[in-house]
Amino acid sequence: MSLAPRVYWTSSRSHRYSLLFALPLLLLYELLELVAPIRSSGGVIRNGADVILTSLFTAAIGPRGPLVFMALVIGGALVLVWRDRRGGPLRPGIFGLMLGESVVLALLFGLVVGTATVQLLGPLRALSAGGGMPGSALSRLTLSLGAGLYEELLFRVVLVALISNALLLVGLSRVAAGALATLTGALIFSAFHYLGPLGEPYRLESFVFRTLAGLAFSALYLTRGFGITAWTHALYDVAVLLG
Repeated sequence: MSLAPRVYWTSSRSHRYSLLFALPLLLLYELLELVAPIRSSGGVIRNGADVILTSLFTAAIGPRGPLVFMALVIGGALVLVWRDRRGGPLRPGIFGLMLGESVVLALLFGLVVGTATVQLLGPLRALSAGGGMPGSALSRLTLSLGAGLYEELLFRVVLVALISNALLLVGLSRVAAGALATLTGALIFSAFHYLGPLGEPYRLESFVFRTLAGLAFSALYLTRGFGITAWTHALYDVAVLLG
């Protein structure tokens, strides 16, 4: 039975499809962290957004913080999926279309954002390369998947929502608060990549590129939901780091 475009568009944005689509990304990242971790003199390297989120729970409740965080993420997602259960049985074909859409968006993403950056700054030098990342190709794949999942969770779902709600409390309109929160979140997302011992050297080109990327991911999150946004981000990073 063919699937109407409107049915696919609506279903793929729903919690039950979007969050279930993102769940394998979470499980694959955690599995790869066990079998192919990136190690340095300071220990095992995990995605920075993952570290920020789990560190908050560790600081609050101790060594079991990461497990509690994981339980809350998976449990919260399943609760939202259960609450969104109306609409009949799940259709596996929708998940296949969501994966295909994510692949196409990931292939277009660098071209679109790169072109926008060139329009602002002129010709670009190379923005990034996978060869600078330590570890094997499998280890770099691990960090790419973690970036797609945890950076979208931190910078789109958590941070933008917190900033927007704070701005609403001080009297801004919903539209103004959302726009300013989205821009602020994109700037913080970009700056995040230059922090810490593994951060990149600051360059205007890459900062503008990532700021525009943050805005693009926010637009994608608002229109296509968390699952497709996380997979698009992860697949783009895979192409860059393994390319």
